[in-house]
Amino acid sequence: MKAYPVGNLDLPVTFGNKANYRTETLTFEVVDWKGVYHAILARPAYAKFKVVPNYTYLKLKLPGPNRVVTVSGSFEQAYVSSREYFNLATTAANLAELGQLRATTPECRPDPGKPSQAPTFVSTDETKSVVVDEANPTKTVRVGSQLSAK
Repeated sequence: MKAYPVGNLDLPVTFGNKANYRTETLTFEVVDWKGVYHAILARPAYAKFKVVPNYTYLKLKLPGPNRVVTVSGSFEQAYVSSREYFNLATTAANLAELGQLRATTPECRPDPGKPSQAPTFVSTDETKSVVVDEANPTKTVRVGSQLSAK
């Protein structure tokens, strides 16, 4: 499925703390899509901030006025977000597939005037009783006589 931007938004973004921070204005594309991410920073943002991302440790390092500013992510939140995204993507894919199936499959409804052709089950006498619990011999189960006692 595709999501198209409905507009752009320029916002100042600040990383760091009062003693050492860096602010740049970034342009975000606004998309009408229900997703788990509120904003995705990509190469243009990394280039503007001169960021070095480390995906293994969920850290961004960027130059600040006094020293390097380190932004840390949360492994727990990353896991929750990826599970939510997986569920959202699965739902979207299933809805698209369901629409295709509805379009290609002819609709068939059972005729209420026609008797049902439900399968019939016939009990067989070729069964034997097997004790399930040796401590309580009244607990038994019936199995096919061709099966072993195990």
